Amino acid sequence: MVNVVIADDEVPAVEALAYLLARDPRIGRIHKATSGAEALRALQDHDVDAMFLDIHMPALTGLDIARVISRFSRPPAVVFVTADEDQALEAFNLAAVDYLLKPVRAERLAESVRRVCELMEDGAAQPEVITVDQGGITKMIRRDEIKFVQAQGDYARLHTAEGSYLIRVPLNDLERQWADAGYLRIHRSYLVSVGAIQQMRTTGGRASVLVDGAELPVSRRSLPAVRDRLEANRVRPGG
Repeated sequence: MVNVVIADDEVPAVEALAYLLARDPRIGRIHKATSGAEALRALQDHDVDAMFLDIHMPALTGLDIARVISRFSRPPAVVFVTADEDQALEAFNLAAVDYLLKPVRAERLAESVRRVCELMEDGAAQPEVITVDQGGITKMIRRDEIKFVQAQGDYARLHTAEGSYLIRVPLNDLERQWADAGYLRIHRSYLVSVGAIQQMRTTGGRASVLVDGAELPVSRRSLPAVRDRLEANRVRPGG
């Protein structure tokens, strides 16, 4: 069970988030705070696994709290909750697990809880975060959210469940850098997360994989490697 602190200077926001979290069976005790000082007191008085922090609190902001607890030997996971995206870059530089935009959607909150649980299991390492630009706004996305990457000249387009983002990095470089993170080159134009492959099809001598609802071609050269990786992930009965 994940014990959490919710800190927001607006009481309705605290209550709304507490209501949503209370419906999640993975959540244990919920401690509420309406200021940064109250949040730190809750952290002293209780066993806390994660903090859901509003960024724009008077006096002691969510970012201030994150800086304080970053010096702890075992800091709780931090999820920022805010109405804007302006400080996403600084938030992830402080090793935030997630960055939620208000109004918080139940399904998006559930994903944040999943990330907290993932971090708690076996002391899992903080996942790599990628900086992307979209519409004049700098955003941070987790690498494990990227389902596949499409080559576009000297650029690469990162596809996630929530959208796509263009970065100025050639696909060949990403193939080399992300090989150990479970990404596999399936075609000269595509790099995919092996864990995101839903199925593979072979029709009329042509192969393709289904990734997040998109059908992507598999080249003849890449086909043996794709088959080997999928076979390695097959669940077998115990002997």
